[in-house]
Amino acid sequence: MRLSKAKLTGVLMSALGIFAVACGGGGGGGGGGALAAKQILHFPVFQDPKTWDPGKLDAEVDSELVQNVFDNLWRYDNSLNIVPDIASKVPSSSNGGISADGLTYTVSLRHDVKFSNGDALTSKDVLYSWNRAVALRGPYRSNLSAIDGYTDVVTEGKKFCAKGADPTVCATSVQTALAANDPKFAMKGLTAPDDYSVQIKLATACGWCLAAWSLQASTGSIVDHNAVASDPLNWWSKPAGDSAGAAASGQVGTGAYKMTEYVPKQSIKFKRVANWWGSPKPTLTEVDLDIKDASTMPTAIAAWEQGTYDLDGYGGNSTQPVADILRIKGNSRESKELLLKPKGRTTWVSFNIGYPSTGGPFVGESAAAKGLRKAFTLAVDKSALASTVCHNLLCAPATGGLITKGLIGYLGDGSDPLGKFDAPTAKSLLTQYDPDGSKTKNLKYSYNAGGLNDPVATFLQGQWKDNLGISVQLDPHPDASAFIADRLLGKYTMSRDGWQFDYNHPQDWYDNLWGSLAAGSNTSGYADPTGDPTVQPTYDSTLMSADGKPISEALSLYKQLAISQQNDVAYLPLYYSVGQFLIHSYLKGAGSTAQADFYWDGISILKH
Repeated sequence: MRLSKAKLTGVLMSALGIFAVACGGGGGGGGGGALAAKQILHFPVFQDPKTWDPGKLDAEVDSELVQNVFDNLWRYDNSLNIVPDIASKVPSSSNGGISADGLTYTVSLRHDVKFSNGDALTSKDVLYSWNRAVALRGPYRSNLSAIDGYTDVVTEGKKFCAKGADPTVCATSVQTALAANDPKFAMKGLTAPDDYSVQIKLATACGWCLAAWSLQASTGSIVDHNAVASDPLNWWSKPAGDSAGAAASGQVGTGAYKMTEYVPKQSIKFKRVANWWGSPKPTLTEVDLDIKDASTMPTAIAAWEQGTYDLDGYGGNSTQPVADILRIKGNSRESKELLLKPKGRTTWVSFNIGYPSTGGPFVGESAAAKGLRKAFTLAVDKSALASTVCHNLLCAPATGGLITKGLIGYLGDGSDPLGKFDAPTAKSLLTQYDPDGSKTKNLKYSYNAGGLNDPVATFLQGQWKDNLGISVQLDPHPDASAFIADRLLGKYTMSRDGWQFDYNHPQDWYDNLWGSLAAGSNTSGYADPTGDPTVQPTYDSTLMSADGKPISEALSLYKQLAISQQNDVAYLPLYYSVGQFLIHSYLKGAGSTAQADFYWDGISILKH
């Protein structure tokens, strides 16, 4: 499984928290339910696209926009259930879509799916899209890693798409090979028995694959080979034709909307695809985005208040300025249009556990190392952090394990012993394992500066001083990328850590953050075989067993991993994240899941 460092960058630069209830927004209102004559949605985004090519895309801020352009075989609904999309049904053992041994998936495609340019979608498009995504070697390629032949295609793609390779050579070479039906670029486990059937054979049983293949705007998404062939590198950035049957070039997908205008760093316009095949049929005729600098977020909020924008917070931009959210929360009228939505993002502190060369008092599995990790953990009042730093609006204490509430694998409110605050026990452990203070002298807490990270660091420093009598030096890093690179190499004694889930399955956490598959990209060295091999040597075997089972059988094994981490005090839990959305009451159907924005095809504008 992949570890997307770009994804981690986004998580670590994000600074919010979770578990406030929705205050309003997205419920509709005004006009008694009658539709407005003008159905054009207008909101700001705060970054230019990095890439909207599903084979390369890795940023949440991009996927939450073009999930409306590209479709998968299956998708997540507004309750994070997997539902059919391009496929006619979600395969299971009960409906014959998954074989008894779990190694073969049989997928039936809908017969009416068309790309926005009028091209009919067939099984060949699925094979093309998935093989292309693997050959391009993008950050999310290993969502497809269980398919038989995956490794061979990844290896072949490396000839053109190795790290640092010329992106034009990479994209063009892969396109040329696929157009020539080069068998070296085709996973042998991915075949098309006919135009509307796809068979997927796995090399190993995979309980998480269906969830990963449903990740929107990523490697599971289907693209049009004609559109890609027009410009293998930059096709995604070119507006599509403004009517069905237009030329195949440009950003062509099967979604309800297509991009028709793009002015870099200024604006993007999407229009409804005429006679779109899917459901619900979109009401919005157009979606207009203003591209703003992140420093102008307060100005954008003011524009929303004045009615210039219909909503604010979409497109992965649900981290709003604290002062503005507090002001809006205190306004009796505007507070009804504020949606505080729990997001699947957790922030914690990682100790250096498995990298002896880095040093520090927390290394290893000795009673002293674990005792000192526990002392620093119990010395932090997580509820006070949520109150002081987040004003009980922007985050909530992480007390139910690292997987956030509402996701598969959440352990339950208050179930994590590391989420507790117990200053007397913390002080007693410190006295027992570091009576003269020599082991915990000159400690640093490292973090990427900005957002909530700065006040959280100051809060932690105060807690350790007040409850342990230890002066911890703060080590802020203004260059987030450099901080993350060093953090992933285990260079810090204590550091800020975090993760936002990709798809709703525990494997997304346990494979990406610890164990052999995360080797060399593990903050703490916990269960990392490239670090100290004595730290949780059984982690991989338990994880491998869990990953190969259906979720109903695997949950108990994932829980074992969680409990082993808690017993080893592998982390100091801080908070869960919440997104802030400003949604005018006349918008019906706007909102967010713990993962992503609601799709545009479910939104309408009421008379107001």
